Amino acid sequence: MDAPLLAAPERLGAAAARRAIAAGSLTATALLEACLERIAARNGTVAAWASIDIKAARAQARALDAGPEQGLLHGLPFGVKDIIDTADQPAGYGSPIYTGHRPGRDGATVASPLAAGAILLGKTVTTEFANRHPGPTRNPHDVGRTPGGSSSGSAAAVGDFQVPLALGTQTGGSVLRPAAYCGVVGFKPSFQHFGNSGVRTNTEAYDTVGLMARAVEDIALLRAAVMEIPHRAPVPATAPRIAITRTAHWGDASAATQAAIAEAARAFAAAGAIVTDLDLPPEFAGLRAAHRVVCGFESVRNYADELNRSGHLVSQDFRDERASVGEVATLAQFRAAIRLGNACRARMDAIMVEQGFDALLTPSATDEAPLGLAHTGQPVFNYLWTNLAMPCITLPFVKGPNGMPIGVQLVARRHEDASLLDVAAWAERVLAG
Repeated sequence: MDAPLLAAPERLGAAAARRAIAAGSLTATALLEACLERIAARNGTVAAWASIDIKAARAQARALDAGPEQGLLHGLPFGVKDIIDTADQPAGYGSPIYTGHRPGRDGATVASPLAAGAILLGKTVTTEFANRHPGPTRNPHDVGRTPGGSSSGSAAAVGDFQVPLALGTQTGGSVLRPAAYCGVVGFKPSFQHFGNSGVRTNTEAYDTVGLMARAVEDIALLRAAVMEIPHRAPVPATAPRIAITRTAHWGDASAATQAAIAEAARAFAAAGAIVTDLDLPPEFAGLRAAHRVVCGFESVRNYADELNRSGHLVSQDFRDERASVGEVATLAQFRAAIRLGNACRARMDAIMVEQGFDALLTPSATDEAPLGLAHTGQPVFNYLWTNLAMPCITLPFVKGPNGMPIGVQLVARRHEDASLLDVAAWAERVLAG
């Protein structure tokens, strides 16, 4: 372990920190205190946290240092998006309706890391009900720009070295887009690989817990703990077959984003990958409207109590983006949207098998994080893969014209998450070179 990193342990990736703790060159307490010092210096500006329990985190770190190894995540602090329930900290779901709310239980994706020795540092800011109405979080690379949504606090906290790991959720693009904007690695697993118990539901059809970290190996570590499966470090792929997939929204991508995809493709080919192009079938263009119908139809019913009982505390953004859509969507439209998604998933599975693609290369976002905090950016390069239930990962790559991070996204066949991490580990090395 490099001495400079041990002198600033908050900058260690999760896997590197875990190795240092196992070797005895770092303690859980020292790592936690470094993170707390960073939070004290920066959170007044970045505003990534909805709540932090310093006393409880310190007590847990001391207990871990005094006792035997507890598991895969022994001594690693993590943040949890405040749309996920936690027994020992409030869960406000980004809404004044739930100020001070205490669920009394941990969500599934919180309980498993805790059992593996992780330290719950705090709850990270979410947009209202994990939708589009922004919270107070700012992009750590430029506080005048959005961190993205709705996992804004998780992405900003990891990107600003305030915590090495965090949980987010994605219904459209709420893990991949903020991760790209904040320059971190964001991972959305195949649908239903992570348990949704304890997540305040938006849309049963799409809601997916995702992970934020600063390296692919960190994602693999946290994924194993969340799923309670044996940990296998990613094995970088050899000559993967990668398809550039521009999608129907390529015209929305900025020149810098299009250039990043082209540059990544050239680097992958030079490193031995077989790089081709994939044009999606025409019917896939209908998934954007289908996604909007399903989200509206399910959200307006899942939030019926809040809209009826506390409507004056619900934002206009939520009404415009979700409630108004759901109130006019018919059952026939909902069923047609669900059926289109089912058909496209089957078609996509067949394409991935027939063409032998290991991963698709596509933008993580339309551009670098836009100026202003009133809007969280466009999810047009994310909702498609969420709808298709495919695992996705965004990797930091280049800086845009304003010096902000631009990532590239890799997408794999459904249920091939471990293979995606192998390709991503290879791609991470190639892009870093």
